[in-house]
Amino acid sequence: MSILLHIETATTNCSVGISRNGEVVALKQHNDAYSSHAENLHLFIIEVLKEAGYTPGDLEAIAVSKGPGSYTGLRIGVSTVKGICFALDKPLIAIDTLEILARQYVVEDNSNDFIVPLIDARRMEVYSAVFDFNYNKLRQTEAEIINPESFKDYLKEAKVHFIGDGAAKCKGVITHPNAVFTEEILYPSANEMATIATKKYKAGDFENLAYFEPFYLKDFIGVKSRKQS
Repeated sequence: MSILLHIETATTNCSVGISRNGEVVALKQHNDAYSSHAENLHLFIIEVLKEAGYTPGDLEAIAVSKGPGSYTGLRIGVSTVKGICFALDKPLIAIDTLEILARQYVVEDNSNDFIVPLIDARRMEVYSAVFDFNYNKLRQTEAEIINPESFKDYLKEAKVHFIGDGAAKCKGVITHPNAVFTEEILYPSANEMATIATKKYKAGDFENLAYFEPFYLKDFIGVKSRKQS
Protein backbone atom coordinates (compact mmCIF):
# COMPACT_ATOMS: atom_id res chain seq x y z
CA MET A 1 0.00 0.00 0.00
CA SER A 2 1.32 3.45 -0.93
CA ILE A 3 0.22 6.29 1.34
CA LEU A 4 1.63 9.53 -0.02
CA LEU A 5 1.49 13.18 1.01
CA HIS A 6 1.29 15.72 -1.84
CA ILE A 7 2.20 19.40 -1.58
CA GLU A 8 1.61 21.98 -4.32
CA THR A 9 2.64 25.61 -3.66
CA ALA A 10 4.02 26.75 -7.02
CA THR A 11 1.30 29.37 -7.57
CA THR A 12 -1.15 31.29 -5.39
CA ASN A 13 -2.99 28.01 -4.75
CA CYS A 14 -1.77 26.30 -1.58
CA SER A 15 -2.82 22.69 -1.99
CA VAL A 16 -2.18 19.58 0.13
CA GLY A 17 -3.49 16.06 -0.38
CA ILE A 18 -3.18 12.48 0.81
CA SER A 19 -3.45 9.52 -1.55
CA ARG A 20 -3.76 5.80 -0.98
CA ASN A 21 -2.73 3.56 -3.87
CA GLY A 22 -3.11 6.45 -6.29
CA GLU A 23 -6.54 7.60 -5.08
CA VAL A 24 -6.89 10.94 -3.31
CA VAL A 25 -8.52 10.40 0.11
CA ALA A 26 -8.14 13.91 1.57
CA LEU A 27 -7.56 17.31 0.00
CA LYS A 28 -7.26 20.81 1.41
CA GLN A 29 -6.51 23.90 -0.66
CA HIS A 30 -6.96 27.63 -0.68
CA ASN A 31 -6.16 30.17 -3.37
CA ASP A 32 -4.87 33.46 -2.01
CA ALA A 33 -3.65 36.31 -4.18
CA TYR A 34 -1.25 37.24 -1.39
CA SER A 35 0.17 33.69 -1.29
CA SER A 36 -0.12 33.05 2.44
CA HIS A 37 1.46 29.60 2.05
CA ALA A 38 3.71 29.99 5.07
CA GLU A 39 0.63 30.41 7.28
CA ASN A 40 -1.53 27.71 5.69
CA LEU A 41 0.75 24.89 4.62
CA HIS A 42 1.51 23.21 7.96
CA LEU A 43 -2.11 23.56 9.08
CA PHE A 44 -3.31 21.92 5.85
CA ILE A 45 -0.90 19.02 6.36
CA ILE A 46 -2.29 18.40 9.84
CA GLU A 47 -5.87 18.63 8.57
CA VAL A 48 -5.50 16.19 5.66
CA LEU A 49 -3.72 13.65 7.84
CA LYS A 50 -6.54 13.87 10.37
CA GLU A 51 -9.23 13.63 7.69
CA ALA A 52 -7.59 10.60 6.10
CA GLY A 53 -7.07 8.93 9.48
CA TYR A 54 -3.29 8.71 9.24
CA THR A 55 -0.30 9.82 11.28
CA PRO A 56 2.93 11.18 9.78
CA GLY A 57 4.56 7.83 10.42
CA ASP A 58 2.07 6.12 8.10
CA LEU A 59 3.37 8.03 5.09
CA GLU A 60 5.49 6.11 2.59
CA ALA A 61 6.83 9.18 0.76
CA ILE A 62 6.19 12.89 0.25
CA ALA A 63 5.65 14.42 -3.19
CA VAL A 64 6.21 18.07 -4.00
CA SER A 65 5.50 20.23 -7.03
CA LYS A 66 9.01 21.15 -8.18
CA GLY A 67 8.27 24.11 -10.48
CA PRO A 68 8.38 26.26 -12.39
CA GLY A 69 6.30 28.85 -10.61
CA SER A 70 6.51 31.41 -7.85
CA TYR A 71 9.99 31.60 -6.35
CA THR A 72 8.63 32.13 -2.85
CA GLY A 73 5.91 29.51 -3.17
CA LEU A 74 8.32 26.86 -4.45
CA ARG A 75 10.85 27.66 -1.76
CA ILE A 76 8.23 27.28 0.98
CA GLY A 77 6.88 24.03 -0.42
CA VAL A 78 10.22 22.37 -1.06
CA SER A 79 11.78 23.42 2.26
CA THR A 80 8.74 22.08 4.10
CA VAL A 81 8.85 18.75 2.28
CA LYS A 82 12.58 18.35 2.79
CA GLY A 83 12.12 19.00 6.50
CA ILE A 84 9.38 16.35 6.75
CA CYS A 85 11.42 13.83 4.77
CA PHE A 86 14.47 14.36 6.97
CA ALA A 87 12.41 14.11 10.16
CA LEU A 88 10.53 10.95 9.11
CA ASP A 89 13.32 9.39 7.02
CA LYS A 90 11.00 9.20 4.00
CA PRO A 91 11.84 9.58 0.29
CA LEU A 92 11.06 12.74 -1.68
CA ILE A 93 9.23 12.63 -5.01
CA ALA A 94 9.41 15.69 -7.30
CA ILE A 95 6.73 16.37 -9.91
CA ASP A 96 6.69 18.80 -12.83
CA THR A 97 4.26 21.62 -11.98
CA LEU A 98 3.14 22.03 -15.58
CA GLU A 99 2.28 18.33 -15.85
CA ILE A 100 0.21 18.64 -12.67
CA LEU A 101 -1.69 21.50 -14.30
CA ALA A 102 -2.03 19.68 -17.64
CA ARG A 103 -3.67 16.68 -15.98
CA GLN A 104 -6.66 18.80 -14.97
CA TYR A 105 -7.78 18.79 -18.59
CA VAL A 106 -10.25 16.01 -19.42
CA VAL A 107 -8.74 13.57 -21.90
CA GLU A 108 -10.73 12.49 -24.93
CA ASP A 109 -9.94 9.08 -26.37
CA ASN A 110 -7.95 9.00 -29.60
CA SER A 111 -7.47 12.75 -29.62
CA ASN A 112 -4.65 14.36 -31.59
CA ASP A 113 -5.03 17.67 -29.80
CA PHE A 114 -2.43 19.31 -27.57
CA ILE A 115 -2.52 20.67 -24.04
CA VAL A 116 -0.49 23.76 -23.22
CA PRO A 117 -0.44 24.59 -19.50
CA LEU A 118 0.62 28.17 -18.82
CA ILE A 119 1.68 29.72 -15.52
CA ASP A 120 1.82 33.50 -15.25
CA ALA A 121 5.43 34.70 -14.99
CA ARG A 122 4.68 38.47 -14.90
CA ARG A 123 4.19 40.95 -17.74
CA MET A 124 3.67 39.07 -21.02
CA GLU A 125 5.88 36.16 -20.01
CA VAL A 126 4.63 32.68 -19.10
CA TYR A 127 6.06 29.33 -18.09
CA SER A 128 4.82 26.79 -20.59
CA ALA A 129 5.21 23.29 -21.98
CA VAL A 130 3.33 21.18 -24.54
CA PHE A 131 1.69 17.82 -23.79
CA ASP A 132 -0.28 15.33 -25.82
CA PHE A 133 -3.50 13.81 -24.49
CA ASN A 134 -1.62 11.00 -22.79
CA TYR A 135 0.27 13.69 -20.85
CA ASN A 136 3.53 12.97 -22.61
CA LYS A 137 5.65 16.10 -22.74
CA LEU A 138 6.30 17.05 -26.37
CA ARG A 139 8.19 20.28 -25.75
CA GLN A 140 10.31 21.13 -22.76
CA THR A 141 9.44 23.81 -20.25
CA GLU A 142 10.26 27.37 -21.28
CA ALA A 143 9.86 30.89 -20.00
CA GLU A 144 8.61 32.83 -23.01
CA ILE A 145 6.97 36.04 -24.07
CA ILE A 146 3.74 35.34 -25.92
CA ASN A 147 3.39 36.66 -29.48
CA PRO A 148 1.13 35.83 -32.46
CA GLU A 149 3.61 33.15 -33.64
CA SER A 150 3.71 31.26 -30.33
CA PHE A 151 2.84 27.54 -30.68
CA LYS A 152 2.17 27.99 -34.41
CA ASP A 153 3.55 24.56 -35.35
CA TYR A 154 1.13 22.81 -32.98
CA LEU A 155 -1.79 25.03 -34.01
CA LYS A 156 -1.27 23.97 -37.65
CA GLU A 157 -1.67 20.30 -36.72
CA ALA A 158 -4.64 20.23 -34.35
CA LYS A 159 -6.49 22.08 -31.64
CA VAL A 160 -4.37 23.46 -28.83
CA HIS A 161 -6.01 23.75 -25.42
CA PHE A 162 -4.53 26.57 -23.37
CA ILE A 163 -5.08 26.29 -19.63
CA GLY A 164 -3.76 27.95 -16.48
CA ASP A 165 -3.61 31.48 -15.15
CA GLY A 166 -1.20 32.43 -17.94
CA ALA A 167 -3.71 31.57 -20.67
CA ALA A 168 -5.37 34.98 -20.38
CA LYS A 169 -2.19 36.53 -21.76
CA CYS A 170 -2.53 34.41 -24.90
CA LYS A 171 -6.21 34.96 -25.60
CA GLY A 172 -5.86 38.39 -27.18
CA VAL A 173 -2.61 37.56 -28.95
CA ILE A 174 -3.04 34.04 -30.36
CA THR A 175 -6.07 34.16 -32.65
CA HIS A 176 -5.63 30.95 -34.66
CA PRO A 177 -8.94 29.07 -35.06
CA ASN A 178 -7.40 25.96 -33.45
CA ALA A 179 -6.65 27.83 -30.23
CA VAL A 180 -9.03 26.83 -27.41
CA PHE A 181 -8.95 28.66 -24.08
CA THR A 182 -10.31 26.94 -20.98
CA GLU A 183 -10.78 29.64 -18.37
CA GLU A 184 -12.01 27.43 -15.52
CA ILE A 185 -8.64 25.65 -15.14
CA LEU A 186 -6.29 28.15 -13.54
CA TYR A 187 -3.97 26.61 -10.96
CA PRO A 188 -2.18 23.32 -10.32
CA SER A 189 -3.58 21.22 -7.46
CA ALA A 190 -2.34 18.41 -5.25
CA ASN A 191 -5.38 16.48 -6.50
CA GLU A 192 -3.61 15.72 -9.80
CA MET A 193 -0.33 14.69 -8.18
CA ALA A 194 -1.46 11.26 -6.95
CA THR A 195 -1.26 9.34 -10.25
CA ILE A 196 2.21 10.65 -11.10
CA ALA A 197 3.57 10.29 -7.57
CA THR A 198 2.32 6.73 -7.16
CA LYS A 199 3.96 5.71 -10.43
CA LYS A 200 7.24 7.29 -9.33
CA TYR A 201 6.98 5.69 -5.90
CA LYS A 202 6.57 2.21 -7.38
CA ALA A 203 9.53 2.82 -9.70
CA GLY A 204 11.71 4.10 -6.85
CA ASP A 205 12.11 7.43 -8.66
CA PHE A 206 13.22 9.55 -5.71
CA GLU A 207 15.27 12.73 -5.38
CA ASN A 208 18.54 13.17 -3.55
CA LEU A 209 17.20 14.78 -0.41
CA ALA A 210 20.37 16.68 0.44
CA TYR A 211 20.82 18.28 -2.98
CA PHE A 212 17.31 18.66 -4.38
CA GLU A 213 16.29 22.22 -5.28
CA PRO A 214 13.14 23.61 -6.92
CA PHE A 215 13.08 24.12 -10.69
CA TYR A 216 12.91 27.92 -10.68
CA LEU A 217 13.69 28.19 -14.42
CA LYS A 218 14.51 31.89 -13.99
CA ASP A 219 16.75 33.63 -11.48
CA PHE A 220 14.96 35.35 -8.64
CA ILE A 221 14.65 39.11 -9.14
CA GLY A 222 13.84 40.95 -5.96
CA VAL A 223 12.01 44.26 -5.76
CA LYS A 224 14.02 47.02 -4.13
CA SER A 225 12.33 48.50 -1.09
CA ARG A 226 11.23 52.10 -1.32
CA LYS A 227 11.76 52.61 2.39
CA GLN A 228 14.54 54.99 3.28
CA SER A 229 17.37 53.50 5.30
